[in-house]
Amino acid sequence: MTIALAHTLRLAHGGRLDAARKRFPHAPEPWIDLSTGVNPQPYPAQDWPITALTRLPDDDAFAAIETAARLAYRSPSETQVVSGAGVQVFIQLLPRVFPARRVAILGFSYAEYAASWRNAGAEVTTVETLDGLVDADVAVIVNPNNPDGRLASTQELTALARRMAQRGGLLVIDESFMDFTPQHSVVDLTAQVGVIVLRSFGKAYGLPGVRLGFALCAPDLAARMRALLGPWAVSGPALAIGARALQDAAWLKAAADARQADAARLDALLRKAGFVVVGGAALFRLARHVDASAWFHMLCAQGVLTRDFAERPEWLRFGLPGDEAAWRRLETALEMK
Repeated sequence: MTIALAHTLRLAHGGRLDAARKRFPHAPEPWIDLSTGVNPQPYPAQDWPITALTRLPDDDAFAAIETAARLAYRSPSETQVVSGAGVQVFIQLLPRVFPARRVAILGFSYAEYAASWRNAGAEVTTVETLDGLVDADVAVIVNPNNPDGRLASTQELTALARRMAQRGGLLVIDESFMDFTPQHSVVDLTAQVGVIVLRSFGKAYGLPGVRLGFALCAPDLAARMRALLGPWAVSGPALAIGARALQDAAWLKAAADARQADAARLDALLRKAGFVVVGGAALFRLARHVDASAWFHMLCAQGVLTRDFAERPEWLRFGLPGDEAAWRRLETALEMK
């Protein structure tokens, strides 16, 4: 595959301000990036030891981050916690950890899972119900789902895990957006063979550039992941920042409360502009409008980037503004059409 072809096949994501600037060169600066589901009020991560840069991470640093993650996510003592450079690393690693012929994904959802498994030669299907996952070798559920925030209940997922285990299958549950709603987590299932829960650090803590994520699973799967990841799978600064932040339960609780309030505020603005809010999580809202494409272009012309979907042209996903100036600009832009 040539470099040019590889570029054209990149999956669509939020956060590509460089492309937006080229497409809308006359938009006012600075842009307001509402295209990602990332906390716009990041964890204060300025102070971390210089030795995190001047030395390779040692075993104690990895043990510290994984202990912090275990406590923060309240995982069972039997569960192994594997750290990596973001959930994306685990998505790409899973087909090598658990080779499969048939993979089913509860959709419409994040496109990276389907791409990763197809690249590994698996037959991938998108299904609309949990029952449609049972006959696959690997079942993937993003919970809460991106982009609509759909939540499968703990009871449903527990039953599905049991049925998958009976067949020797693997259940992958992506909880990247679960930090602000921990009561819905099924991390307790990770003590079982055949269940992997993935957790993202960067989204809730507003630090996606740190590149940190975790896979929680039984020891056999964890051993396979660690062997494939190799040494120093996470940078020293990421380990230092993550270990501190994951222990700051008070900050996380305050952030959860504030972002829930922001989500309600955003819903009100969108409804006032004529959108129908169809779902979302605390860090993003999914809205429907018959003229969603026109809204996307108009907002970009005002320097406001949202997330559109070629497969769902009536949808736009909005992240949260980060300060009052950004809120005012969004409100003004929504009143211009």
